[in-house]
Amino acid sequence: MDLGKIEPLVSAILEQEKAELVDLEYLREQGKWVLRLYVDKEGGVTLDDCETLSERVGAALDSSDVIDHSYCLELSSPGVDRVIKKDRDFERFSGRCVRVVLLAPVEGRRRLAGKLQGLAADEVLVEAEGRVWRLPRREVEEVRLDAATELAGDLKARDQKKARGRQGT
Repeated sequence: MDLGKIEPLVSAILEQEKAELVDLEYLREQGKWVLRLYVDKEGGVTLDDCETLSERVGAALDSSDVIDHSYCLELSSPGVDRVIKKDRDFERFSGRCVRVVLLAPVEGRRRLAGKLQGLAADEVLVEAEGRVWRLPRREVEEVRLDAATELAGDLKARDQKKARGRQGT
């Protein structure tokens, strides 16, 4: 089974529905093969969107015979901690909090949390610990949004604003 054949087929259907393929996984779980698609669109993905897209994608996959054995198709939103893989997403989410996992340690670390600064010359740029880390993309296992850290920062800023407001009265 070749994911390289599945991705263009799925992406074409999703584009017709004004949606995008964020990620896909093909793995064995509890003795069954599972094709899991993470899909997003402007304004987010609803349950109705998932149902419609699942029906269309499932029919296309079945008629194309790219998967020659039984499997379970799952379609989901990427969630608030979505993975960042595509070039345009590194720019789209620039300035947002991320968690990075590296394939091998860089300066003794395999994990880094900070603010995404984009992608330049095939390096993932992350501001953390008072500096900008330039991480070769080929050495990055995964980059994910870190919604929990962003929320904590938003709550802290709100509390500080409230405290300043009370001091001024």
